[in-house]
Amino acid sequence: MSAPAIEVRGLRKSYRGRSGDTVVLDGVDLTVPAGHVAALLGPNGAGKTTTVHILSTLLRPDGGTAVVDGHDVVRDPDGVRAAIGLTGQFSAVDGLLTGEENLVLMGRLRHLGTARARARAAELLEQLDLVGSTRTPLATWSGGMRRRLDLAMTLVTRPRVLFLDEPTTGLDPRSRRTIWDLVRGLVAGGTTVLLTTQYLAEADELADQVVVLDGGRVVADGTPEELKRLVPGGHLRLRFADGAVLAAAAAQLRGSTPDTDALTLTVPSAGGVRPLRAVLDRLDAAGLEVDDLSTHSPDLDDVFLALTGRPQPQEDRS
Repeated sequence: MSAPAIEVRGLRKSYRGRSGDTVVLDGVDLTVPAGHVAALLGPNGAGKTTTVHILSTLLRPDGGTAVVDGHDVVRDPDGVRAAIGLTGQFSAVDGLLTGEENLVLMGRLRHLGTARARARAAELLEQLDLVGSTRTPLATWSGGMRRRLDLAMTLVTRPRVLFLDEPTTGLDPRSRRTIWDLVRGLVAGGTTVLLTTQYLAEADELADQVVVLDGGRVVADGTPEELKRLVPGGHLRLRFADGAVLAAAAAQLRGSTPDTDALTLTVPSAGGVRPLRAVLDRLDAAGLEVDDLSTHSPDLDDVFLALTGRPQPQEDRS
């Protein structure tokens, strides 16, 4: 088996203030296989951005180890920097230059040479749907366009590990989908992606692995589906033609909850086809017909609430 793209053990970080030390990371363990997308979730102050900054060598840890693409972030920061790309929460492009000029400048700084830098800039502008604004000053660009250019700047040299710190914050749905498609393409080509996001649907859509941080510790780590199975609350909702059928169905299905006004019956379910078939077979054997049904499975919002004790905030900058 190939070595993990990211390997973190016992990572610690504190900040000293007037009232004493504030612990931001308290023994974080994290393993991300090569070619996977891992999403870091957590409330404000959980340590997500601090983790990304340590892994990208912007911060030095107080303790523990972190290895990225085979390079230790403390002993070999240059090796880490050569392997990674980083898009932070805020735009880092030069507003006095055009989009094309920003990308060509980045390419030359990364030693691509003028011709290769121009070719790569054209390729990225096409991928991120920015061709129509190639030669216009960035002062005329929307926030979403500048965000996409930020990502393009990161991809000039095709990093093996890509850190995305809230990459789609503030983007419209179309721009967000463009970023998602680009991330999928990068991963298909072997790039490893670690992202923080305030959109739980984004983590559900993109991530092979979801890591939930709370209070500087990892409180859950698994695939989206594995994390959803940690949370109770899945159910079937069955609707019937009249109250008599509803009452008869409730008698057949112990633990169910009838709603006589809506003529619906809520039945706890672990999800999947087998429990649904079992419920329908039992009602069919009793001669009871279901007019309509819907299913509800716990989503990452439910997981986040259960693990952290609070809903995912709309703005999460930690």
